[in-house]
Amino acid sequence: MEFNIRKMTEDDLVALYRLLSDAQVMKYLEPPYTKEKTECFLQEAGLCDPPRICAAELDGCLTGYVIYHDYDERSVEIGWVLYPEYWGRGYASALTQIMIRKAFSSGKEVVIECVPQQEATRHIARKYGFTFQAVTDGLEVYRLRP
Repeated sequence: MEFNIRKMTEDDLVALYRLLSDAQVMKYLEPPYTKEKTECFLQEAGLCDPPRICAAELDGCLTGYVIYHDYDERSVEIGWVLYPEYWGRGYASALTQIMIRKAFSSGKEVVIECVPQQEATRHIARKYGFTFQAVTDGLEVYRLRP
């Protein structure tokens, strides 16, 4: 499985809206987005420099996006938001490995945040050796050091 992680473009708006307006996808994140909120999110998080989110493609198909941005001075936050048809196939795990390698190659620690009910994310954090740090603003914070 070979993912292509790329900077988002304006052309990603429709696909991103399909993802972020899906109540099942957004269950543990936020209320589903409107098209206007999706457009603002794309501008502020995907088209900025450096981007905080990037498109994740597999065999030329957009599977969702990855989160990768500075969390604090010594670490980056990683995450992923995938279309439901890609859940349960090991894609989040594969994307996690890619982002851990990227962070470690730049000498950074890695952080994953999630709500306590988000068992799939907690499972991946534990699978890759992340250590529970604390609950901050209602989110569990897991950290992995190089």
